[in-house]
Amino acid sequence: MQENGKTKILFAAIAGHTNAGKSSLLNALIGEKIASVSPKPQTTRTRITGIRNIGQTQLVFTDTPGLHRARTKLGDQMLKAAKEAVSEIDCVIFMQDCTKPLGEQEQIMLDNLTKQGTPVIFLYNKIDLLKEKTALAPLLVEAENRWHPAAIIPVSVTRNDGVQAVLDELLSRAVEGPHYFPEDMITDQPERVLASEIVREQLLYLLQDEVPHGVAVVTESFSEREDKDILNISVLIYCEKESHKRMIIGKNGSMLKKVGANARRELEKFFRIQVNLQTWVKVKEDWRNRDMMIEQFGLNFNQ
Repeated sequence: MQENGKTKILFAAIAGHTNAGKSSLLNALIGEKIASVSPKPQTTRTRITGIRNIGQTQLVFTDTPGLHRARTKLGDQMLKAAKEAVSEIDCVIFMQDCTKPLGEQEQIMLDNLTKQGTPVIFLYNKIDLLKEKTALAPLLVEAENRWHPAAIIPVSVTRNDGVQAVLDELLSRAVEGPHYFPEDMITDQPERVLASEIVREQLLYLLQDEVPHGVAVVTESFSEREDKDILNISVLIYCEKESHKRMIIGKNGSMLKKVGANARRELEKFFRIQVNLQTWVKVKEDWRNRDMMIEQFGLNFNQ
C-alpha cells in the first residue's frame, strides 16, 4: 500500500440510486458521521467530500445525490451533480440495494462508465435483508457479464460487513501522488453546513413523507461563547406550505422541540462541545422550483 515512504492518493465517487446506502457507506469509510442518513430517499442534496488517511495513502470520497426521476428544478440539479461527479475521479463505487432491481438511470450510468473505461467497484448493499443468500448469485453474474466491474463486493453497511474489503480494494488502487487535504481534515463541508444537515436529518426522520423534501435548513449564526465552552447555533427551517409549517412546529411546539433535542445531541456528539441550538420555521412557497431560493440555500450546482 505504501512504498519507500511515498504518498499515495485516490479519488472515488460513490454513486447509485436514492436510499441505496451511499451516505452510510461514506460515514463508515471515513469513520465519522459527516453525511446525513435517513430511511427516506434523496437525503443527500449536495456533493459531500470525505477524506480518510491510512498510512501514507489519502482516500478522497465524493458522496453524490442519488439517481432518481427529477420532478423539480432542485431535483434536476441534484441529478446533474450526481452524473458530473462520476466523470472526474479515478474510480466509482457503485451501490445497489440488492433487494431491488436496477433502474433505468443506474443502468445508463453503468453503461456509460463501462464505455468510458472507468473502473467500477460494484457494491451490492443490504445483504443482511436477503432471505436466501443464493438470490445474490444471479445478480453478481449479471453485473459481471454486462459491465465487467473492477470488483464486486456484497456488503451490509449498517452491520459493517464488507466495509474493510471495500477499503482494501481502494487502497490497492491508490497511485503515487501528493495529498490534497490536511491530515486532520475529514470533510470539505463548512461547520455551518454540517450543522444545517444534522438538523435536516432529524426532520427527515420525524416528519411525514410529504414534508421532508420540501424542507431546507440554513444556519443563520454559528459561534462559540467566549465565557463558556458552549457553541451557539441558530438555524432557519424553510418549508413550502403553511400546513407544513404547522406540522414542523407541532402541537404546542412539540415536534420542533423534539427535532431540536435530537439535533442538539447529534451536534454535541460531532463537535464535542455543549450546544445551544435555536430553531425557527419560515414558509417559502415552491422554493424547489425557484432559482433564487435554490441559490440562496447553497444548492445551486450550476455555478
